[in-house]
Amino acid sequence: MSAIHCHQLCKTFRQGDEIITGLDHVDIDIAEGEFVCLSGPSGSGKTTLLNAIGGLDTPDSGEIRMGDIRIDRLERGALADMRLHHIGFVFQAYNLIPVLSAQENVEFVMQVQGVLAAERARKARAILKEVGLEGMEDRRPAQLSGGQQQRVAVARAIVSQPDLVLADEPTANLDSVASAHLMGLFSELNQHHNITFVIATHDKRVMSYARRLIKMQDGKIISDAPQ
Repeated sequence: MSAIHCHQLCKTFRQGDEIITGLDHVDIDIAEGEFVCLSGPSGSGKTTLLNAIGGLDTPDSGEIRMGDIRIDRLERGALADMRLHHIGFVFQAYNLIPVLSAQENVEFVMQVQGVLAAERARKARAILKEVGLEGMEDRRPAQLSGGQQQRVAVARAIVSQPDLVLADEPTANLDSVASAHLMGLFSELNQHHNITFVIATHDKRVMSYARRLIKMQDGKIISDAPQ
């Protein structure tokens, strides 16, 4: 399900009187189980490409397929269902629910998926331990540091072991030790559970974990190579 095919993706944005190119005829194929990093300066198109692959934004033209499913043509309900069951997101802004505890935030997606309460709690506690937040399960986001909130967001994204994880600057608020732990966890999930990872990053430490590095500039892919 998680193989991604993008063909001739174009996307522009308007800023005042100026037209900004987000994606400029982008072609990319990502095989199931790959570990890919997107790199490039701010405004290069990394986040725009991630959002398009995840169905959070619709390209102006081109097509996106996940397996046999044409993501860019799905109706809203079908798209939401695909994201719920097959795609995990790690946003730079965390997007945690302020009134819920760390554990409740991690459980939220599983609750919507219909996972039973006892199983949700077990999985949430286990993954919070994995990301170094054991003992903080009952804290709300405002009681956590930025780095801790990021780890809750990561735990929420990967707890259900989706087919595909899309991460936008996942280590931006983490120190070197926490970054290494997080990337080790991503690598383990990729290798042992065949979860496909596509990560947009400026961080060379993150890039070192990738088995494929795609460089973008001005909405275009300028290089794409294994490493």
